[in-house]
Parts: sequence; C-alpha cells; structure tokens
Amino acid sequence: MLPMTQEDGDLDSLVRKRIRALRVAQGWSLEELAGRANISQSSLSRIENGRRRLALDQLVTLARALDTTLDQLVETADDDVITSPMIDSAHSLMRWPVKGDPGMTVVRQRMTQPPPENPARMRAHPGREWLVVLSGTAVLMLGHRRFRVETHQAAEFPTMMPHAIGTAGGPCEILGIFDRDARRGHQREGGDRDPQEPGE
Repeated sequence: MLPMTQEDGDLDSLVRKRIRALRVAQGWSLEELAGRANISQSSLSRIENGRRRLALDQLVTLARALDTTLDQLVETADDDVITSPMIDSAHSLMRWPVKGDPGMTVVRQRMTQPPPENPARMRAHPGREWLVVLSGTAVLMLGHRRFRVETHQAAEFPTMMPHAIGTAGGPCEILGIFDRDARRGHQREGGDRDPQEPGE
C-alpha cells in the first residue's frame, strides 16, 4: 500500500465534508441519503466521519444520489479564491474574469450619461447580458422599448436585440455579467468602445 501524502489526506477530508454538506443542503438525514445511495446508514456515517475508507464505487453511487458528478465530488480547490479586478480608468470600468467559466466576465461601471437618442447607436450582437444596478437609476433601451432599472433591480436580455444603457437623472453604477459572445460583441477594432455601453 502506498503511503498517503498530505495532499491525499486533504482531498480525502474535503470529499467527506462535501458529502455531508451536500446531504445537509438537501435536508436529508443519514438514513435518507443511505437509502438513495443503497448503502447502510452506518456505512454512510463512517464515510462522513472518516472511519471508513472511500471506495470509488461508493463515491460514484453517492455522487449520483446527491445529484452531482464524481468529478465535482472530488475536485480540489487549488485555484486562488480571491480575484482582484482589472481596472480600466479611461472607461470607469472594473473587470473580473470568472475562473469557473472563462467565457464569462463580470464588469462594474459608473455611468453619467443618458442612453443615446439615436437608434443607430444601439448595438446588437450574439450573446446574453445580465446586469444589476448598484446605485442610482439606469435606463435600458431594448429595441423600441425603454426600461427604468432602479437600484437593486436586475435586467437580463439577449443581446441580439438592439440595446443601449445609460443613466436617468444622475450617475449610476451597474454590475454586469457577459457571456463570451456578448463580451466579444462589445469589442471594437483597436479596442475602442462606446463609453456608454457596459462591457469590454
């Protein structure tokens, strides 16, 4: 038998804690999860408490019973937890990549101008955007419709719909989440970007 390394021990402990946390999150007792996984309650208790070794076949069964995958059950948390923003002072932007999904980007922007009146300045491109207003009131132009988005309200829309966003009666701050297509859609040749539009 190969000796267990510190890293192996940490993963073993993490998996056991994860099994218990997922069970508790579902509101299930030991008996309920054991029944769903077709193992004895005492075996499950020993697995959670570290008194029984983790067998691959049982992990597969437990993952299925917990509505997750084996990969998710045994994944490690080696990546940095804290991410600092990239700051674009020219456009009053803060940008964070989403490590779990490299296609997603989170952007925080302060806006001071109303949306453009000229429909020709509205933009359309593949993708979806989601935004929440952190302070102030934003105006979202979406096709022929105009929406006021108040503080703490959110909006989500397909970006194939011509759209633009600005302020209503004073500065506002928004936090937006863009999928890969929406992020690319906000890029322009040479990196130029409409400062009234959230995104890259």
